[in-house]
Amino acid sequence: MAEDKKILVRIKRQAGPDQPSRWEEFSLQWRPHMNVIACLIDIAETPVTRSGQKTTPVSYEANCLEEVCGACAMVINGRSRQACSALVDQLEQPIQLEPLSKFPLVRDLAVDRSKMFYNLKRMRCWVPVDGTYAIGPGPRISPERQQVAYWLSRCIMCGNCLEVCPKVNENSDFVGAAILNQVRLFNMHPTGQLHAHERLQAVRGIGGVQDCDNAQNCVKACPKNIPLTESNNDVNRQAIRDALIGWIFR
Repeated sequence: MAEDKKILVRIKRQAGPDQPSRWEEFSLQWRPHMNVIACLIDIAETPVTRSGQKTTPVSYEANCLEEVCGACAMVINGRSRQACSALVDQLEQPIQLEPLSKFPLVRDLAVDRSKMFYNLKRMRCWVPVDGTYAIGPGPRISPERQQVAYWLSRCIMCGNCLEVCPKVNENSDFVGAAILNQVRLFNMHPTGQLHAHERLQAVRGIGGVQDCDNAQNCVKACPKNIPLTESNNDVNRQAIRDALIGWIFR
């Protein structure tokens, strides 16, 4: 009967980046439509392992629970994905939870993804607006361009694409597909195009588009189905064209 159905969850625990890791197992009561976040909430309410040993609530990040904020990214059964959209009934048990490995660990399943946001700044992924005077209505954008830009703008900066990328490692400064996708998005915008040269200069620098090996793992890992390899290739073409133009007219 459903009332007796249990869920077995196995979690990699670590009190801090310099602390030893361990595995803890939890047996939870099944409920309809449960996701991984619901499991973590149940553990927080009663932090007792499967063997009956008292422990501490699991540290993790979550916010919207609607696959919009990107905060709850973790490795679930060996696959990098969002915990809020990972339904228990669709997962093999024991459900194994681990933190993303390409970011510094904070505690348990929580990691520090600030390097993604640093790289957004490094690649100049914004549209400068002075703000001291009225600039009037925004530029008109064709429906065709709006449609392309909409899919690029769906990025939630979860970090799944970096987690599965073989070029994102301790020996490389590659910024990853999420950042290159934002470069493409801002270069598409009529106002953003005014500063496209600066972005393309940055994207040709250390850790830029030239470091992409086109493994294409990022597309499979993206929870929003963004055409990331298309963005990588488009930014690469832009960067080459910008460099050639600069070389010809320098």
